[in-house]
Amino acid sequence: MVRLGKRLPVWLGVTAAFMVFVDSTIVNVALPQLQVDLGASRSELEWVINAYTLTFAAMMLGAGAAADAIGAKRVFLLGLTVFTVTSLGCALSGTAMALNLWRLFQGAGAALMLPSALSLATRNVSDERERHRVVGLWAAAGGIGLAAGPLLGGLLVRAAGWPSVFWINVVVGVAAVAVGAAALPATAGHERRLDVAGQTAATAAIAGLVFALIEAPVRGWSDPAVLAAVGIMVLGVAGFVVAERRTESPLLPAGVYRDRTFLGSGAQGALFNFAFYGLLFALSLLLQQQRGLDALGAGLSFLPLTGMVAVGNLSAPRLAARIGRPRVLLAGQVLLTLSLAAVAFTGGLAVSWPLLLALAPAGFSSGLLVPTMTSQTLTTVETALHGAASAAFNTSRQLGAAVGVATFGPLLGIGLGLRDGFTVCILLAAAGTVVAGVLTVLTQLPSRSGDAPSAASPQDQSPQDLSPKSLEPGRVVG
Repeated sequence: MVRLGKRLPVWLGVTAAFMVFVDSTIVNVALPQLQVDLGASRSELEWVINAYTLTFAAMMLGAGAAADAIGAKRVFLLGLTVFTVTSLGCALSGTAMALNLWRLFQGAGAALMLPSALSLATRNVSDERERHRVVGLWAAAGGIGLAAGPLLGGLLVRAAGWPSVFWINVVVGVAAVAVGAAALPATAGHERRLDVAGQTAATAAIAGLVFALIEAPVRGWSDPAVLAAVGIMVLGVAGFVVAERRTESPLLPAGVYRDRTFLGSGAQGALFNFAFYGLLFALSLLLQQQRGLDALGAGLSFLPLTGMVAVGNLSAPRLAARIGRPRVLLAGQVLLTLSLAAVAFTGGLAVSWPLLLALAPAGFSSGLLVPTMTSQTLTTVETALHGAASAAFNTSRQLGAAVGVATFGPLLGIGLGLRDGFTVCILLAAAGTVVAGVLTVLTQLPSRSGDAPSAASPQDQSPQDLSPKSLEPGRVVG
């Protein structure tokens, strides 16, 4: 087990992961009350969610590299402070515009917190098995936060109104900043320069893409603002490629981007968030607008999903030790596909219990996938680059979420009607999960010549541990 002196970074990292991901979904069930209290238009309500996603995704890569370069503790405390202060601003907002501006900055704080939290949690854990337990715990906290957002939001909105979903961040954040500043061990950087040009270009590319995806369904792809966002994205991508070729300290070593395990995990993360965020978004609208539930009722309807996420998180490490992470990923994707198909079918029924029953395996499979994907991603880099690698992985996940919401929104509100649109959306989510399963087979399953990956194909190895013991069947490394 982690020694007592090492537990504080782990638990602060777990708390940060939960806070960051719960805030990406907790606001969903508060939207009807926000519309009444703040007089928000539909577009403004969409930006309550999407403003957070935009800056979260856009700043993640730079934040991960900064954590590796100047020290995880500094970046973590800065991000936690920004997140706490902006949560206070959100809670006190009197207009939708003010709330959305605070949400933009809150997403920036989340981007600073997340990769630095993982770097802090794993930095002083030398044992490979223990490191995987820590990574799994961190990823599990994020997955539970993501799934628990609607339920926690419903309880808070019913008890104390919509500002309470932000006040809780203030309470936890102030305590965490005080404890972290006083007790976290100092962390030095790794003598690598910050790739300012690459980070700026990546931020521009991601921000342009997310803005275009969010606004195009409302404004149309020919709108000047959308066209400008697409232009910024193209320039950002081109600038990023040029900057990464010229710099001596790229955001991630070039070899990482050519590693099929890294690329496969990133693509699977994006497809997972496409499906899961799309499920939460579509289900929230179906339950409240088509079935007439209030915020608390909608939140409680997510309980089978949320509870089984926790069960999946607890099961993932043992299954990975027994059959290997790639097979856990494939099994989770197959189960999620079947569950989404069941959700699509039961969503149109007059009674709710079949739909709630269908959500349970979706929660379990999600609990398997998130920590396993995260751990698999980190097998491709050395410990010193965990911050940047986790940032790259979570950036791909946030882009998948943005694509999911941008795709599902119009389908739920235009032409098809809510019920038929819901069915189409969930079937699209299932199709995305099928693609993720195919990617697992192509990029991460061991070859048929042997169960253990070879040294030339290190799908389940750590860059720090390529000894013969690391190839023993059932050993979780990386």
